[in-house]
Amino acid sequence: MISNQKLSILGLVIVGLGAILVIASIAVHQHRKHRPITIRGAVIKQDSDSRKESPIADVEVSSVDGLAIQNVKSDFSGAFSLALRPGVNLGQPIRLAFRHPDFQPLDMKETLADKLYVVRMTPVHGEAEAALNQAEVMIGNVMVRYSTETMKTENIGNAVKTFQVVNKSNVPCNSQPPCSPDGKWKAAMGSASLDAGEGNVFRDARVSCIAGPCPFTRIDTDGFSPGGRSIKVSVGNWSDTATFLLQAEVFRSQLGSITRVSYPVIFGRAMNFTLPSTAEGPTIEADLNGTLIVFPLGPTPVLSWANCQVRVEKNQTKDYRCELKPGYGFR
Repeated sequence: MISNQKLSILGLVIVGLGAILVIASIAVHQHRKHRPITIRGAVIKQDSDSRKESPIADVEVSSVDGLAIQNVKSDFSGAFSLALRPGVNLGQPIRLAFRHPDFQPLDMKETLADKLYVVRMTPVHGEAEAALNQAEVMIGNVMVRYSTETMKTENIGNAVKTFQVVNKSNVPCNSQPPCSPDGKWKAAMGSASLDAGEGNVFRDARVSCIAGPCPFTRIDTDGFSPGGRSIKVSVGNWSDTATFLLQAEVFRSQLGSITRVSYPVIFGRAMNFTLPSTAEGPTIEADLNGTLIVFPLGPTPVLSWANCQVRVEKNQTKDYRCELKPGYGFR
C-alpha cells in the first residue's frame, strides 16, 4: 500500500506540473498576442470580368495612421506584405492607402484580422473611356518572335560499299569450319566496314545480297544495325561467290538557331505571354494603324504603346505583362 506521505508528495508533483502547464499556456498566449502582425494581400485591377483583373505591380502600400514599420510596394504578381509595429493587435482599426500613378487613389478602413486582403483599384483611364477615344492608335496582329538554339541533325548523304565472298559450291566441310549451318558444306567468310567521318553517324544501315546464290548466305555478325560512326558486317557463304551491298544514311548533328513565334493572350487592355529560358533576341511585332513595326524586347521591356513588367522565374523562364498606354487600343 502507498503511504500517506508518498501520496502527499505525488499530489504536490501533480499540482506543480499543472502550474507549469498553466504558466506555459499563458506565456504562449502572451507571445502570440504580442507577436508582430504582417498584413498580406494582393492588388488587382477592378473589372467586372475576372479575366481582366490583372495584378498591379509597384503599388505603394502604407498605413495612414503610422502603424506600419515602413511602406512597401506590390511585386509583379500584385502581392504585398506590410509589417506592423510591435504592440499593434488583431481587432485594432487601421487605415491603409494604395497609390499608383495609373490608378485612382484608394484608402481603406479595416479592422485587423487574420485574413488575406484582396484590393481592387480602378484605372485612371478605363476601357469605356478608351472606347470613346476615336483618335487612339489601334494595335493588331500582335506576335512575339524569338530564336532558340537547338541541336539539329541533318542527312548529309549516303554511303555505299560492295564486297564479295568468294567460295566454291558443293565442297564438303569435313568438320573444318567455317561450314554451312548444317555442317555439310565448306563455307567462306567475308566482311566490310564503313566510317562516317568525324562528327558524323550512320543511320538506317542495311546489307543485301545482290548477286550470286544468295539463298546460301547469311549475316554472321551484325555490326551495322545500331548505327554510329563506324559500322561493319560479316557474312558467311557456303555456295558459289556472292556479292553484297552495304549501304547507310549519313547524318551530322550541329548546333543551330530556330526562329519561333508565339501569340500573347489579350484580355481587355492587358497582354500576357511567357518566354522560355533559351529564348534569344525576343521582339514584338505589331500592326499599328496598318503599319507593321518590330519592337525589340530588352532585359527591361520598353514599348511606346504599353507599359510592360517582366518577372524571371526560378527556371529562368520569363513572364511578361503589358498594359496599354492611354491613346492605344487593341483591334
